Amino acid sequence: MKKLIHFCRLAWKESPSYILLLALQALAVAGKLWLNVILPKFLVEELTGHREVQVLCLLGGLIILNNVGMAWLEKLLERWLEVKKTYVRQAMRRQMAEKIMNLEYACLEDPHHLDLKERAAFAISNQDAIARMIQCVSQVFSGALTLAGLVVILATLGPVLLVVLALGIGVMLLLARKMSEYLVMITQEIVPINRKFGYYLDLQTEKQYQKDVRLYDMGGMVTERAAQFTRDTCDLFDKINEQSGKTEGGISVLNDFLAVFCYAYVGLRTLSDAFGRRISLGDLTMYVSAAAQFTSTVAALGQNVISAIESMSFLDPYMEFMSLAEETAAKGGEPFAGPMETLEFCHVTFTYPRAEKPVLSDISFQIHRGEKISIVGLNGAGKSTLVKLICRMYRADSGEIRVNGRNIYDYDYLSYMKAISAVFQDYKLFNFTIAENISCTEQGDEQLINRLIDEVGMRQKIDELPRGLQSRFGKEYDEEGIEMSGGQDQKIAIARALYKEASMVILDEPASALDPIAEAEIYEKFNGLVADKTAIYISHRMSSSVFCDRILILDGGRVADFDTHEHLMGKRDSLYYKLFNSQAENYKL
Repeated sequence: MKKLIHFCRLAWKESPSYILLLALQALAVAGKLWLNVILPKFLVEELTGHREVQVLCLLGGLIILNNVGMAWLEKLLERWLEVKKTYVRQAMRRQMAEKIMNLEYACLEDPHHLDLKERAAFAISNQDAIARMIQCVSQVFSGALTLAGLVVILATLGPVLLVVLALGIGVMLLLARKMSEYLVMITQEIVPINRKFGYYLDLQTEKQYQKDVRLYDMGGMVTERAAQFTRDTCDLFDKINEQSGKTEGGISVLNDFLAVFCYAYVGLRTLSDAFGRRISLGDLTMYVSAAAQFTSTVAALGQNVISAIESMSFLDPYMEFMSLAEETAAKGGEPFAGPMETLEFCHVTFTYPRAEKPVLSDISFQIHRGEKISIVGLNGAGKSTLVKLICRMYRADSGEIRVNGRNIYDYDYLSYMKAISAVFQDYKLFNFTIAENISCTEQGDEQLINRLIDEVGMRQKIDELPRGLQSRFGKEYDEEGIEMSGGQDQKIAIARALYKEASMVILDEPASALDPIAEAEIYEKFNGLVADKTAIYISHRMSSSVFCDRILILDGGRVADFDTHEHLMGKRDSLYYKLFNSQAENYKL
């Protein structure tokens, strides 16, 4: 009931007319069945009685009007409902998309939450569970109204028929319930397979994978892996179809038996008074029709109840996913108003979810406003992890990260994030214009955008484009879309980071796609680009360190040193000295 109320409220909020149309449809269906049971009785009695032409024409006209008029109304309502259902379905998808954008980042890298997201999306998109559930509830309401009228009619014939019908229907509902439980169980097995299949399908179709797939002749292996998951899915569907055939066959046989019993019992009551008062031909017509409708209505009602419950079972992952904590939700934290005067790590230890050993262990250091800090270390030392902690993508296992003397989680999330801009190793540019990618708004400050384009060295490239700053990235949605080199893309990403009015700029491998000379040019300009902002650089090339105030050395997840370039170069046994000189040797020519 909690889930039902939640989704009905959501549907009402998105489209009140959708719920009203469903109620009207339920009344129309119930009314049509009632009249189709009752009107023929009076027609038959008139044919076997007075045979007045006017009465016969009236009754015949009412029957025709009921069937034609109600059929027209049902089709009209179905058409309207199909349109309204689209609004409701899109509302659910929009809610889920907003939820994903607001979740704690850690959830998006956790296999458990990824599977949960896939099951939730599968219920909404593939199974259309919400629309099915609401539709089933409407049909349950319609069936209940119809059934109430039929029970009143059949009760006038005595209890025997009702008892037999009730027993038969009970068995049918039990069979249907077992099938529903089986279907929910099998579906939970299909979803993880479907997520894996989707991954290998992307390998076959998405352009970013095609160079490696073709170069290393991986097409056969990728195709076979996708085919294997297809076979696994087909095996599960075979089980579903086999079980469904047995269940539906049993229900069909039982339904036919109940129909035969109804006809026989009503026929005997018409021919003999051994089982009670004899009934007329008109009553025979009404009771036979009522009995037949009773059987089909109860079967349909039970099936709709089970389908509604089944749909709600499919929606359990959706409900669980939507109840996950949102990092961006307002939690009463203090708004972060000023610039970052200090950033301090106090004995911070962090382990990735489901990992065995910490990535960072007992990390402590402090950065002051306006400092340019380079973070150096071997692969796996924890450099990017440290940045993710600053950006509140993960929570530390122990210790605190403090900004201006307060734990970063004491601050309101949105106001805190406004103080940070970053370019990550796996940054993305979107299918928007160059100006929109830099400003992240539809109406950016064009003067500031142009200044940043000049500063990152992209003026000549932009001026060569027919549309200039209004050129759209990618050709997926625009035939005249542009493609840039990796280094040019990276410069646009850097311009985006600088456009944001943030007091701290984080550059995680900001120039990895550039050659050493171009990288050196970027770093030479960077002190001027970031102005008085605090800057944190992560790079495998030691050239970034020369321009920084201090260098933080991470070794095996611990702080090995934190000093200036000059002082670190004086420590000939240090990791920094070895790394710097090994690279300098490579660039000697």
